[in-house]
Amino acid sequence: MPIEMPRGLPFAVDTWTPASSLKRHRFLTHAHRDHLAGIVATSAVSASSSSPVYASRLTILIALRIFPQLDRAAFVELDVGHPPLRVPDPDGDFTVTALEANHCPGAVMFLFEGPFGSVLHTGDCRLTPDCLTALTPPHLARRIDYLFLDCTFARCALRFPTKEDSIRQVINCVWKHPSAPVVYLVCDMLGQEDVLIGVSKAFGSKIYVDRERNSDCHQTLTHVEPEILAADDAAASTRFHVIPFPRLSERATEILALARAAHQPEPLIIRPSSQWYVYYDPPPPEESASTQQQQQKPVLTEAMRDEFGVWHVCLSMHSSRDELEQALGILKPKWVVSTTPPCMAVDLSYVRKHCSLSRFGPDDPLWMLLGIPDGMSTVTGSPQAMLLTAQAVEKSDQLFSSCVHECASDDDSQVVEEVAEAAVIDFEIRVEPPVTLFGSARFGLPQHEPELWNYEYESVEIIGDVELEVNDCAAEPGFCSNNKPIEVVELTEAATKEQNSVSESGFCSNSKPVEVVGLTETATKEQSSVYESELLKDSKSDDRVEVVDLTEHGRKYLNLRAESEQSNKDDKGNGESESGLKNRI
Repeated sequence: MPIEMPRGLPFAVDTWTPASSLKRHRFLTHAHRDHLAGIVATSAVSASSSSPVYASRLTILIALRIFPQLDRAAFVELDVGHPPLRVPDPDGDFTVTALEANHCPGAVMFLFEGPFGSVLHTGDCRLTPDCLTALTPPHLARRIDYLFLDCTFARCALRFPTKEDSIRQVINCVWKHPSAPVVYLVCDMLGQEDVLIGVSKAFGSKIYVDRERNSDCHQTLTHVEPEILAADDAAASTRFHVIPFPRLSERATEILALARAAHQPEPLIIRPSSQWYVYYDPPPPEESASTQQQQQKPVLTEAMRDEFGVWHVCLSMHSSRDELEQALGILKPKWVVSTTPPCMAVDLSYVRKHCSLSRFGPDDPLWMLLGIPDGMSTVTGSPQAMLLTAQAVEKSDQLFSSCVHECASDDDSQVVEEVAEAAVIDFEIRVEPPVTLFGSARFGLPQHEPELWNYEYESVEIIGDVELEVNDCAAEPGFCSNNKPIEVVELTEAATKEQNSVSESGFCSNSKPVEVVGLTETATKEQSSVYESELLKDSKSDDRVEVVDLTEHGRKYLNLRAESEQSNKDDKGNGESESGLKNRI
C-alpha cells in the first residue's frame, strides 16, 4: 500500500484516506487497484473538489473504467514529455513533471520542485538506464533532495532479467513445445501487456481474452494494442489464451488431467512473474539428489516448471536491489524514504552510507517536511551528542516503519525515551514531539496536537548530576497502576535511595492515594518489613493511609498489634471450625 506524505508537503500521492484528504493537491502515479483503494469513498475526486487529481491520460481512462462513478472533470492530464506544470499553492508555488516509471501502461513518476526542495516520488517503478537518463544532467537542472522510492525488492538478492529478456524466454518456451495445441498465458495483470504483444508478433497470431472473465485485461488491451485481440467467438480457433492468476495451481492441474484423460498433447501454461522466484522453495528431500541439486536455486535465464505443470519466467515490474543501488549511485539523493513497507530504504547500502540526519543543517528543508519549523536549532551541544541524537531518530524510523499492522502500539513512547536518553548525554535539550521520519504519517494516522504530546511526555530536565524524567504513570505498570496521585511532602536523601524498594513492595497497589508526611533514614531502611505487616490491611476503610511515626517504639507497637490481631483471628477460626463440626454431626 502507498504511504502518506509528510505533513510539510502540500500534496498526496496515491493515497485516498481521511489524512490525505487534508492535502491541497493529489496525484495518481498509475491505475493498479492497490493505488486506487479508497478513491471512490473520498470527496477529493469530484467536480466540486477545489483541487484536481493529476495523472496520465491512460491512467485516467483505466481508473474511470474500473470506477465509472468517478467524475472525469476531477482529473487533469499530465503525461511524460509534457513541460513542467506550475501548481499554485498558498505556501509557495511549485512545479511537477511526469517521468516514465517503466512499470505498467500509464505509470509515471512525479518530480516536485518548490520551496520544500526537489522531491521525486517514483510510485511503482523499474528503474532502468533509460528511465534514469531523464533524471540526470542536462535533463535535470538540480540534484534530488528527497526520494520516495519503490523498495519492493530491496531485500531480494536476485538479479532480474530485463523485460526484453523475459519476453524472449516466454517466446523460447513456446518454441520448445510445438505440439502444445493451446498456450495459456497468465498475463491478465496491468503491466504484462508487452508479453502478449511480443508473443503475438513472434507467432503472427492474435490473443484471445475472455471479455467477461478478464474484463480489465480486455479493456486495457483495447486502449494499448487493440489489433492483437481475437474476436469474442474465436476461442476455439485461437492458440493463445489469457487466463487469470487466481487458483492457478488448481486450474493447471485440471487442464493437464483432462488432456491426459483424452490422450491429447498437454497444453502449455506460462506465468511471467517475479513473485515465484522471490519466494522460491527448493524441491522436497524425497526427490532425487541430482534433480534437487539442479533446482536448489532458481534459474533466471530460462523457463522453469513447477510441480503443478506451470512454466515460470522471471518478469519483474519492480527494480531489483542491484538496480536500486545503481539508481541511487546516479541520483545521489540526500534522503530516501521507502514507499513499500515493510521493505525499507535502510536495507540499501547507499542509504546506510550517505543518508544520515547529522548531514542536515538547521536550515535544511527536511525539517519543514517533518513539521519541525526550528529544525535542529532546538538542540545544542557537541557533535558527538548531535550524532547520537540523529542515530536515535533514525532508529525511530525503523521502529515505526516495521509496525505496519501495529501502528497504534506503544513503541512511540519507547522511541522518544531513547532519543531523549541519547540527547542529554552532554548537553541540554528542549524536547519536541517525536521525529518519526514520516512514521505515523506513513500509515495515515492523524497528527497529535501539542496538548496530547504534553500529556504523554511532559519534560526532561537535568538537575545537577541527576536526570529526572516525568513520564506517564502507565509506563510502569508495577508502580501506581491505578493512576491515582501520590503526594510527597518531604523526601530525605535516604528515602530517595530506597524508592525502588517501595515500588517492589506494591506500596501503591491499592486504589487510594498515599501521602508520606515524614520519612527518616531509620524508618526508610525498615519500610519493607512494615509494608509486609498487617497494618495496611486495616486501612481499607480509610480514604488515606498516613504514616506519621515509624520509630523503633512505633515498630514494636505495630508488631505487637499485628500479633494480637493474628491471635484473635486464629481463635475465631477455631471457633468456627468447632461449630461447623457440630453441625455436620
